[in-house]
Amino acid sequence: MNLRRVLTLTLKEWREILRDPVYLTLAFVIPVVLMVVVGHGITQEVENVGLVVLDEDRSPTSRGYVQSFVSTRHFRLAGQAQDLREADALLARGEARVVLWVGPGFERDLLAGRPVDVQAIIDGAFTVTARTIRAYLEAINAQAATAIATRVLARRLALPPARVAGMLQPLRLSVRFLYNPAARSNLTVAPPLMMLVLLLVPPLLTAVSVVREKETGAIYNMASSTVTRLEFLVGKLVPAVVVSGVDALLLWLIAHFYFGAPFHGSAWQFALATGLYVLATSSLGLLVSIVTRTQQAAIMIATMTAFVVAFQFAGMFAPLESATGVGRVVARLFPASYYDTIVMGAFLKGIGLPTLWREYLALALYGLVVLGLAHALFRKRTRT
Repeated sequence: MNLRRVLTLTLKEWREILRDPVYLTLAFVIPVVLMVVVGHGITQEVENVGLVVLDEDRSPTSRGYVQSFVSTRHFRLAGQAQDLREADALLARGEARVVLWVGPGFERDLLAGRPVDVQAIIDGAFTVTARTIRAYLEAINAQAATAIATRVLARRLALPPARVAGMLQPLRLSVRFLYNPAARSNLTVAPPLMMLVLLLVPPLLTAVSVVREKETGAIYNMASSTVTRLEFLVGKLVPAVVVSGVDALLLWLIAHFYFGAPFHGSAWQFALATGLYVLATSSLGLLVSIVTRTQQAAIMIATMTAFVVAFQFAGMFAPLESATGVGRVVARLFPASYYDTIVMGAFLKGIGLPTLWREYLALALYGLVVLGLAHALFRKRTRT
């Protein structure tokens, strides 16, 4: 490989980049917009859920019970229904997600020591959200039921409420979240978005760059020159890696300072991992450019691959350990799964190369293998 020819090709690519506003937009504007917009759009929090109350008892105890739900950040009072038909209408129109139905005799039966049934009707159109809402309802109900039972028994037995509470709950489970004490979803969403954006943008940059030369016929100049296949590919690869490295820095700044995700890892180790990941994804773009003949096809393949892999096979929303069979194999066929582990480790856990050396090695090997495959499939002379 002649380094002088590679440098010449690289400088030529830089000049084309600086003259192409579409490329500059794709390189520097789209990544930032995606990071901010998707970061705000994707959330694992379920808050301010509309709650319609059908309170047929209308007693101080039932009002206190309802207040235990609407006083949390998870639920807001969306209205008081007079009957079940009105409550169902609010649920059907989407003005509320939950109907809390408290029947008559609620206070009387509780004070008499009889069990009371309360019904919660949840909009199940969104399955994951509905399951989360159910968990919130059950937890708040258990807490409210314990508080009511403590007051009733303390009055009956003439004992201090604290002692009665200990009798009702002799065993308490203390839960602590490691690495994310406040369980804030933005801390677990913003860092993996780096993986998603850097899986999308670098392949697009390299794929569009090569396919554009196919469409304009400029690639035939290379075919008639002494430039080798490897020199041509490296000349296309270097500018895309440099641009993607700048993107990675911008994305890190957004994740850390805008979304507030803490960074506990080593800067140079994370930079090394990001460089390897960008090299791997850029090489993937070269491979896409070889099998496509139009920019539209290259953009479609790169975009669909990025989003499908990131959302389904990279561990963005669920740990890879939960994947089995074909899903686990597919996840390991792309570099996103390895980089996602490194990103989460660097941001939240403060771990890097010494602990995750297998992921670093996998990224390096992946880049070399894909680049080698692109070199093997690339032909200087293409069919017309």
